[in-house]
Amino acid sequence: MFEIENVSKIYDSKGDKEDVLALDNINLTIETGKFVCFVGPSGCGKTTLLRLMEGFEKPTEGTIKDDGVIVLEPSRERGFIFQDYSLFPWLNVLDNVTFGLDIAGLPKEESRQRALKYLEAVGLEEFANSYPHELSGGMKQRVAIIRSIINKSKSLLMDEPFSALDVQTKHKLQEHFINTWKDRDTTVIFVTHDVDEAVFLSDQVVVFSRRPGRIKRVFENNLPRPRNRADAEFQSLVSEITKDIDESEDE
Repeated sequence: MFEIENVSKIYDSKGDKEDVLALDNINLTIETGKFVCFVGPSGCGKTTLLRLMEGFEKPTEGTIKDDGVIVLEPSRERGFIFQDYSLFPWLNVLDNVTFGLDIAGLPKEESRQRALKYLEAVGLEEFANSYPHELSGGMKQRVAIIRSIINKSKSLLMDEPFSALDVQTKHKLQEHFINTWKDRDTTVIFVTHDVDEAVFLSDQVVVFSRRPGRIKRVFENNLPRPRNRADAEFQSLVSEITKDIDESEDE
């Protein structure tokens, strides 16, 4: 599990302007295997906290623990998925997916078979020999997600991975991802501005206040999967979370 204890983050302005307090005294526990979404106003520190949890940056105050160990640097145990896919343009899809397995020393044929199994699960087996520039945005993001999952990271930290996609592609990719995730014991922390997306995907929705980011409220999402966006309970939860975010904007 992740244990976030009294975490604050201050950015030095390095000039005449005042330093920026991005996060203020964050306390949060995320249990193993949970799907948690961070939502809130723009600039509230959602991505900052995600980067601290990965180890890309360090808190100014407080500690973040991953299974009891203080996070000090990035780890292969934590996969990080960016908005811009971060695929290697000189490698084809199959080689992008197996890159981490090859580095870890897994036999070539074993890594290929494992990769092809996952690519088939998300409808990309026919594109195994294609290169990133030949893929649509949704395809690229599926490759990036499979690359992280196949490395068997204990957790996936995802920074608005579907934000650049059209609504139809986004919905399909959300369904692909949930179907892949639900059979694993992987913890997912997912930053999004889309409340509908958060309710569709998550077990918990963490609402941040406007900067300096504080945790305003944690919503438990017990809606059964697969979830129906047209369902009254789904829409009610979306409305309640959206109201909380709107109130944060006005505070």
